[in-house]
Amino acid sequence: MARTKNPEFNQIKYQNNFNKENYDRIEFITPKGKKAVIKDAAKAAGQSTSEYINQAIDDRMRLG
Repeated sequence: MARTKNPEFNQIKYQNNFNKENYDRIEFITPKGKKAVIKDAAKAAGQSTSEYINQAIDDRMRLG
């Protein structure tokens, strides 16, 4: 009897599927060099770039 190998767990595929099911993606453009400034500010705040941008959006929407 032939044994079929169980597929190994694929972490990247799992994460991609999780993100697809639980998050929306927004792509935006920014002037050359600003991406690095945003990433540095996020790092200084102890946040990921996405967390930093989402917090900025949330703060702006509460004020608007």
